[in-house]
Amino acid sequence: MAGRRGRAARRNLTVRSDGSALSLKRWWRSAGFAWAGVRHAYRSQANFRIEVWAGALALTLAAVLRAPLAPVALACALVLALELVNTALEAVVDLASPELHPLARVAKDAAAGAVLVAASGALVVGLAMLGPPLWGWVSGR
Repeated sequence: MAGRRGRAARRNLTVRSDGSALSLKRWWRSAGFAWAGVRHAYRSQANFRIEVWAGALALTLAAVLRAPLAPVALACALVLALELVNTALEAVVDLASPELHPLARVAKDAAAGAVLVAASGALVVGLAMLGPPLWGWVSGR
């Protein structure tokens, strides 16, 4: 019983902090919860997996071509972060409104739209940063 209660307390949002905001123990605990969310998204969301591997490919290509890494990394991070927010929002909407509801659809569509806008922007960044050096490499210049 105590083990079940302990796990529930760790996930309970009303539990008070166990110390300073600068506590390393507290930071590691929070980071563990965050990584659990990333792992869940990777395991359950096909689009997240595709975006992770597309980002890894873009970053590898940027490194190999000696293209500016920061814009590519930031664009990838934005897409992945918004996909995580989209996943969280979909879960909350499904919990709050198990039945079909027009506002639930609006929330889900808007979150998906945010990911689409970010992915489109990331594509433009990728073409701008990786296109010229890739073209030079392919054409032998």
